[in-house]
Amino acid sequence: MFNFWGSKEQQGQSRPPEASSQQPWYSPSLFSSSSSSRPQTSAQIPTHVSPGEAAGIIVLLKDKSVDELRKLLSDKDAYQQFLLSLDQVKIQNNIKDELRRETLQLARENLEKEPQMIELRNQCRIIRTTELATAQEKLNELERQKEEILQFYSPGSLLHKLQEAMNQADKESEALQEKFLEREIDTAAFVQKYKKLRTTYHRRALIHLAAKTSTIG
Repeated sequence: MFNFWGSKEQQGQSRPPEASSQQPWYSPSLFSSSSSSRPQTSAQIPTHVSPGEAAGIIVLLKDKSVDELRKLLSDKDAYQQFLLSLDQVKIQNNIKDELRRETLQLARENLEKEPQMIELRNQCRIIRTTELATAQEKLNELERQKEEILQFYSPGSLLHKLQEAMNQADKESEALQEKFLEREIDTAAFVQKYKKLRTTYHRRALIHLAAKTSTIG
């Protein structure tokens, strides 16, 4: 079993009787296949080990006696202690500890920001229930005013208002004529005002006729 580490003399020596009764804690296929399962330890040698790293591990194992090697294979605690003493494992454990510390630090910072997040959430809720409601009400009012303006200046509305203005000028001219017949106004004033009213009436009538014709067309 120890051809790789031991000498030829050690290979020729007979195994002590008590060794045959010891059962190794590791799986017998541990060294038979690279794809077999490894011991469940808190830190393991990386799956892809460089030749230099492998050589360093071999040097450590070559310095150990047969009894020490046998103990590594049969004693889980001894194997664990040896494994944790490797530089590669120490580096991995240091990296893992550093990542754990950074994760804890980020978690603490997130917890410290929780009151600020709650305050911002409350402010957003207030904005939605007050300022947003006020802005929505103002928007609705502006929409209503826009609809009124559009309706006021619509072609149909303008024609209607122009028709009313025509009727008003016609009524005023008729009223002025009645005053003249009843001698409530002199001839010169009557002619001047009546001419002005009728001119306004006919101008509005022509505009109304042109607009109506254009709308129909």
